[in-house]
Formats: sequence, structure tokens, C-alpha cells
Amino acid sequence: MNGRFLAGLAAVVAGVLAGGSVTGQAPANRARAGVRQAIAAAIPLAADGHPDLQGVWLNRSATPLERPKALEGRATLSDEEVAELRRRADRLFNNTNADFAAGDAVYLAALADVDRFKSSTATGTTFEMIEREFDNRTSLIVDPPDGRIPPLTVDAQRRKAASDAARQLPPDGPEHLNHVERCLTYGIPRLSGTNTGAGPLGYHQIVQTRSYVVLLHEAIHEARIIRLDGRPHLPQTVRQWQGDSLGHWEGSTLVVDTTNFPASGNFMGSSDHLHLIERFTRVDHDRIDYAITVDDATTWTKPWTAVIWLKKSSERLFEYACHEGNYEILRDLFAAARARQPDR
Repeated sequence: MNGRFLAGLAAVVAGVLAGGSVTGQAPANRARAGVRQAIAAAIPLAADGHPDLQGVWLNRSATPLERPKALEGRATLSDEEVAELRRRADRLFNNTNADFAAGDAVYLAALADVDRFKSSTATGTTFEMIEREFDNRTSLIVDPPDGRIPPLTVDAQRRKAASDAARQLPPDGPEHLNHVERCLTYGIPRLSGTNTGAGPLGYHQIVQTRSYVVLLHEAIHEARIIRLDGRPHLPQTVRQWQGDSLGHWEGSTLVVDTTNFPASGNFMGSSDHLHLIERFTRVDHDRIDYAITVDDATTWTKPWTAVIWLKKSSERLFEYACHEGNYEILRDLFAAARARQPDR
């Protein structure tokens, strides 16, 4: 939306609020409703009359997935606190040669006000980062209200313990590595406190027709196809890395229901019972609110929801040439295996 138009709308609202009495709330409510209607009218529509979601969108939010313990009980920060976090982040990551900060690390480093950011797992420096956007939210998770992922079930705790123990052992082959390590797929949803969430891997393109919506993820160069034609889910015997996605419109929101995940997908420790409900709502010319509800009764004690703000980008998507099988990891795997062999 044109900035001058928004400024004009804000002036109208300010005038109405200034002129209204303390008891006369109706004019103020009408003014706010008018602003919302004006913004809705500025959102472009596709040929079928639904909001046009097409374009390149970027998740560059600095907001962490879960609310940090230091901000427990605080869903939002003041504008002054946000400005201070931005200042700290600039000091740490703007034109410096510190380690690459992935995912939540940018926010957490700024919150802790560290002298210099260091990461033992970084594979690059700040020059490979993109500018991250700070806002008043203290977590992407909006439900539960504490901004934290619900506890794991007993079954999920057992699975996690077994997986952690197995990863302490040298892998016997590539099959013992996960899909991300093998550069096969980063999976869905792209919701993570690590590098596969916000940041340089957060570029997505949406293509929309009457019968399909396609989400092209630049990282790993994957196309996720969402059917809008009313067909049912695939049989439960058919499992896909990205699940089986069906979409429909509820007013101005695209709702996507995804099931049929494989056990090997393992989104944040989930099982093949994972069920996603995603809502894409274009709230302005340059923003889509992307709400993700994660439900897996075998993994978490209750469902939970996070909201990502996708921002319009003028950038183009390029092929993400991640080596299938990940050459570097396989090379090191073989080197370790040879080192364990006795001399011949």
C-alpha cells in the first residue's frame, strides 16, 4: 500500500479519535473499521476472486520460535526495547566478521547483549547473513499463551532418548543421517529455530491457480503442491516427505490441511501421526500472516500454533545446489570409517 495513503488514513483516524468524547467510542470504532476495510480493498485479487498470494515471500523475522526464559510472562516488548535489540544486533552482525548466526541465535545474542557472537557449528560468517527484522513479539508461538512448545509425551521422550543415543555412535552409512544432513529435503513446515526457518533459507515463491497452489522453497529447490479441487486425502498407505496437502478458502484465508507424513520425516521429533493446519492470510500488500498449527498426539501433549510474517520480496529465486547426499558429510564419514580400520 502507498505510504502516503496509509499516512492519510492514520491522520483521519487521529482526527476522529481526537474529536470524540470519552464516552463516544462509536466514531473511533468506525474509524478503525474503515482503516481495516481500506487495507483489505488494497489487497490484489486473483482471477477467481480470492486474495492473490502469488509472488516471492521472505521470512526474515528475528523473533524466536519459543519465548526465551528471560522474557517469561511477556508476550510483547515495548518499542523502546525493540529498538535496543536492533541496536545490539547491528553491533554484533552489521559489517562484522563474527560467526554466522542461524535461526533464533540472532535474537538470543542480542537479548543477552554478548560482546561477540561465536558458534561452534557455524560454517560461515556474518557476510552470509541477511538483515533480520525485529518486532514487538517475543515468540512465534502464540498458543499456548506462554509461547513455549508443549511437553513431549512419554512415547516421544523414549523416541528422543533412543535417537540421541544412536547419534552418539559413528554412522555406518548415509542412511543413518537425517534428510537435512543428506541434503534431500528440509521438510515442512519451514518452522524452526535453526537455519531452515528465518534467514537466507527463508525465500519462498507462491504460484496460484483455481485448482492448485504451489509453494516453491528456494532451499533444496522443492515444490510443494496443494490441491484445491476437493479431492480427498491419499490413502494412509501412501506417505510423502512433504505429506499430502489439501487446501480450501475460508473467506480471505487459504486453509491447508496436511497429513500422510512418513515416520522418517521427523519434524522436530514428530511421528507419522503429524497433522498440520496452515492458514495463509494476506493482510497487506507486502505481508502474509502464515499461521501453523502442529498436532501430533503421539509427540506433544497438546497442539500448538506459531505465526510467521512473510514479507514481499523483489528478489528472484535461484537454484539451491545442495549436493544430494551432501558430499562433505559423506567424505568425513568415510574418512572416519577408514581411521577406525586396523592397519593392513
